[in-house]
Parts: sequence; structure tokens; C-alpha cells
Amino acid sequence: MAMSLKVIVPPHPLIKHWLTILRDKRTPNTLYSTGYEQIGKWLTYEALRNWLPYKSERIETFNGFIDGFFINPNYPIRVIAQIPEGLSLWTGSKEIIPNSILSLGDLPKDIKKNEGILLYCGQIKKDNNPIKTLADLKNLGVESKRILLISIICSNEGLNQIAKVFPEQNIYTSCIDNEESQNDGLFPGIGNPLLRLNTMFQEKN
Repeated sequence: MAMSLKVIVPPHPLIKHWLTILRDKRTPNTLYSTGYEQIGKWLTYEALRNWLPYKSERIETFNGFIDGFFINPNYPIRVIAQIPEGLSLWTGSKEIIPNSILSLGDLPKDIKKNEGILLYCGQIKKDNNPIKTLADLKNLGVESKRILLISIICSNEGLNQIAKVFPEQNIYTSCIDNEESQNDGLFPGIGNPLLRLNTMFQEKN
């Protein structure tokens, strides 16, 4: 994997717990969907730690005045969720993302210069990754430093593909698995989310 790409696998015990739930083939589909959402929530929590802009403001408490902190509403957040996996990740995280606007389907024609982007995608593999979306965002004037990419799970091969084109991209994921060339899957992997998530996606005829 290219060293310039910043890939963060947070050591949060809840992320590890829910990842194990996803890996277990005995997990019921409803619980599998819950696990997807929970991982989305905790990956987002970790990703926002040093990314959200905030401001200091003087407030009056029941016992006098103090300096408090609020999320700065002058820096909006746009969520781009790829269907269906990215949407499931976002569903779990939406309660902790203030001031966010959700975009589904085609990208908006215009993105504000001060707008931060949270991009939720599915598994990142060699031949299945969000490079096209990142390229489209770049064409809209959005550089990698304004984007947090959140993926359920990745392979080194898939990350290498991104690193070749967007070496400064920050990516948050639950784990980096090996990619099996024979069946285009990850090992040990999390099975096929398209068959197990509560959010189903029907391709156009």
C-alpha cells in the first residue's frame, strides 16, 4: 500500500465487536444490518474527532459564565452515500453528524468552497472502489483534504488503486483484508452485503 495514503483503522472495541458480527455467517440479516450501521456510527465518530470545525462562545450557566464550544454552522457538511452499502453506514452515523445534507444518486452540480464532504462507500477492492466519485468531486473543485472517506472494509489492492490517483486521501475503515483474485472477494471478509442488508438496491433494466 502506498505510504502517502492515510488509512485509519480505529482500535475501538465496538468496531471490533460489530465487525465480528458481520464476519459470522450465522448472523441473522437484521442483526447484520444493525452491525453495518453501528460500524458506520463509530467510524464516523472517530473520523470527526479532529475534522469538525468548532467555535468558542461565552454562555451563562446556572452558576455563572463560562467559555463553551459549539460546532461552527458556517462550515456545512455534505454527506454522499453510495447505495446500498454507503447508505447503511450513513444510517447509523446520522445522529452524530450536525448540519449535514445528504446527497443520493448523482453528485450536486455545485459544492460550496467551505463545505466538508463525508463520502460513505462499500467495500474498497481493486476493481470496486470510489475513484470515479473522487474524480468527479475533484472536477467540482473539492480536493482530498476536504473529504473523509468511510468504508466498511478494504483490501490493500483497492487502497493501492486509490493511492495512485489520490495519494492524500484520508480513509477510515474497520479492517484491511486480503483480496482473493479467484472470486473477487475479501478474506476473511464479511460475506455479500447486497444479499444481507435491509436496504436493497434494484438495478435498472
